[in-house]
Amino acid sequence: MAPRIAIIGAGLGGITAALALRKAGLDVSIHEQAPVLRAIGAAITMTPNAMKVIGGLVEGDAIRRLGYRPPWRLNRTWDTGAITSEVELGPAAEAKFGAPLLMFHRAELLAALAAAIPPESIHLGRKLVSVENLADGVRVRFSDDSEVTAEAVIGADGIHSTVRELLFGPQAPHFTGAVGYRSLVPIERLSDMDISPFTKWWGPTRESEVVTCPTSGGREFYVFASIAQDAWREEAWSTPGDVREVREAFSNFAPELQRVLAACDETLKSALCERNPLPVWTQGRITLLGDACHPMTPFMAQGAAMAIEDSAILSRCLAGVSAADLPRALQNYENSRRERTSKMQVSSHNNQWHANPVDANWVYGFDAWTAKLAA
Repeated sequence: MAPRIAIIGAGLGGITAALALRKAGLDVSIHEQAPVLRAIGAAITMTPNAMKVIGGLVEGDAIRRLGYRPPWRLNRTWDTGAITSEVELGPAAEAKFGAPLLMFHRAELLAALAAAIPPESIHLGRKLVSVENLADGVRVRFSDDSEVTAEAVIGADGIHSTVRELLFGPQAPHFTGAVGYRSLVPIERLSDMDISPFTKWWGPTRESEVVTCPTSGGREFYVFASIAQDAWREEAWSTPGDVREVREAFSNFAPELQRVLAACDETLKSALCERNPLPVWTQGRITLLGDACHPMTPFMAQGAAMAIEDSAILSRCLAGVSAADLPRALQNYENSRRERTSKMQVSSHNNQWHANPVDANWVYGFDAWTAKLAA
C-alpha cells in the first residue's frame, strides 16, 4: 500500500505537490482551511523553471493557452523611460531554457491545476489545530474536531504557516519598508500603446518600482507597483488599496507609465514582508514547502516558482520509499532544496537581479526533474 501523505494548504504549492506526489504513486489528501478553493491576488509570473515542472504534471498546451507569453523583457529607467537592457523571451527563451515564461491570472492557473486532482482528495473548511509526530505516522487535528492520520505531512500553508509555528514557534516577519499594489486593467484601455513586453520600471530607490505585462491570454494588463512606505504594515493581498496613492507615488515617473496607472480603477494592497531562511524545515515525518519555509519578496517572481520546484524535488525524494523510510526521505528533500531557496531569498531581497544584463540561467535554467539530489 502506498504511503499516505497529507498536505496542509491548497495554494499553488499544495496543489502542485499533490500532483507531483500522485504522479510518484503516493496516496495524497489536501486539507485547506478556506471554505472554497480560490486564489487571492491578480496575476502571477511563471518563469521557465516553474513551467518545466508544470509541464511534467499536466497537459502542457491546455495550461499554456491560459497564459500570455511576452516577447521581451525590458528594463526601463523611471524618469526618462530609457531602455537599459532587453532579454528576448518568447520562442527564444523556450529554446534556451526548455520552457516559456508565461503570465497567468493566479485564480485561473490554480483552478486548472486543481482540476487534475480528484475532488474527493481535496477537503475544504479544515482549519489546522495540531500536528503530532507518532512512531509510525502523524496525527492531524482540525478545528471542526475532525482528525486524520498519515505517514507524512507537508505544510504548504503559506507565509503565515500554522504548521511552521506548531513545529518551530512563531517567526515574526521583517517589514521591508515597501508596500505592494496589484492591479488588473482591461487590455482595451491601452490599445493605442505597445504594452506587449514584460517591463520593469526601476525607480530611484530599491523599494520603488513598477512591473507591467499582459496576462490571462492577453485579455488583461497586470500592474505591480512597490512603494517605499512605513505607515502600512498589514500583510494580506485581500486588502483593497487606493489607486490614487499609486498615481501620486509615481507622478514623477515617465509619462508612458503614468498613462498606464491612469487606466487602473482598483488595486489590492499589502505590506511586503520577508522572513529569514529557516535553518530547519523538517521534524520527523513533517516538513514544509514553499512560502511556509522560504517566503521571499516578489522582486524576482520566484516565490511560487520555488514552491513548484519544491514539489518536483519532494516527489523524487519520496518516490518508491517505504513508510518506514519517509523521515529520511523528507530530510533528503530539505537538504536538496535549502541552499537554492536561501540564495533566492537573499537575491530577491537585494532586488538587483536583472537590473543590468545578466546570465539568467541559474534561475530560469534549473530543472527540478533532473537536478542532482542531496546524498
